[in-house]
Amino acid sequence: MTRVVVPVRYPLTEHSKRTLQSAVELANERDAELTVLHVDLYQNDRHVTRTALKHAAERAFGPIENARYVVRRSFLVEQAILDEAAAEHADVVVIGTKQLSRWRRVLRSLLGEPDVESYLEEHLNCELVTVPVR
Repeated sequence: MTRVVVPVRYPLTEHSKRTLQSAVELANERDAELTVLHVDLYQNDRHVTRTALKHAAERAFGPIENARYVVRRSFLVEQAILDEAAAEHADVVVIGTKQLSRWRRVLRSLLGEPDVESYLEEHLNCELVTVPVR
């Protein structure tokens, strides 16, 4: 079965809601399983739970079929997303353009002027879908 991974912020921002909505629609179109991922940064010292993440998503969209909720603790959001996508054998990762901009800033600081989409597609080893945030 196809696996879609969508990283979101908690509490859900409007951008995260739009990204999650697109991921839910994509998962439904492809009859895929959906992993809703939140990365809880060590340096923020928050302790978001899977239950809280699930309740927030269900408040926004109602029950989401074939969804699992994952909270990972990490120092780097980007690495946690790559790790989760690899662990899940994701076929698709859905991110908002705002998150894509964040990837650009991180990679620019490391590599100069990277082609972020190519970098992510190469390292994710799956399809990357970006959702415009209005």
